[in-house]
Amino acid sequence: MDTALSTAPVVTCMKTLMMVFNFIFWVTGIVILAIGIWTKVDLYKYLELSSIYQPEAPYVLIGVGAVIVLIGSLGCCCTIKGHSVLLYMFCGFLFIVFIIELSAGIALLVYRGKLETGFKEGLQSALQLYGTNGNGEITDAVDELQEKLVCCGISSYADWFKTPYAAKAEKEGKSIYSVPESCCRNRHDCVHYGVQTNTTDIHIQGCHMFVVDFINGNMGPIGGVALGISFFQILGAILAFCLAKSINRAKYEQVA
Repeated sequence: MDTALSTAPVVTCMKTLMMVFNFIFWVTGIVILAIGIWTKVDLYKYLELSSIYQPEAPYVLIGVGAVIVLIGSLGCCCTIKGHSVLLYMFCGFLFIVFIIELSAGIALLVYRGKLETGFKEGLQSALQLYGTNGNGEITDAVDELQEKLVCCGISSYADWFKTPYAAKAEKEGKSIYSVPESCCRNRHDCVHYGVQTNTTDIHIQGCHMFVVDFINGNMGPIGGVALGISFFQILGAILAFCLAKSINRAKYEQVA
């Protein structure tokens, strides 16, 4: 009886730790789910400009986030009820999530350079398709990218001079040295034709540099956080395993 009583505080303490872990785990799922939804609703417009963009990526984030929220909720139930079998299952689920998050973190760090190259290639293709028939989505995406990032072209505004858009402007009697209106600092008062030497009304820095700066400044830390969170799941799995073992030991001691 004394041994069973001495085991009870340990189980209670471990349950408290598990509840704290489950809450953090659940919040992590909410964050991943929100990022997935944001990527699908808004960010995809820019990601689609990359030559290596995978349209399934937002759905993967949404799915992983939803599963984590579900598993976190089940983990709370398992902890409260104190069923050792369910806790062992929860431990297994956490290990699977660990593998997924570890893979995602490594992929972000490894493919960071490919993301930069893919976006440059995608922008080159987008500029050639800009304003052509049947490519309204690409045109809108480029316009929104240039407006929001306050940029023009790939490396600089001069990239537009070698595009069908500039060639069309020349045929219309304007100038081959033309950029879209989305490059303007102020659309209501802007000269965006014949800007070879007169660039006072347009943005001159290319969009690729902004994206590279974003990737270099954020992808590394995001990948590192993903790796850190993945190892956090190992801590949860160990806690779940130890709690299940303590619960079983307490049951055997009570029977004895």
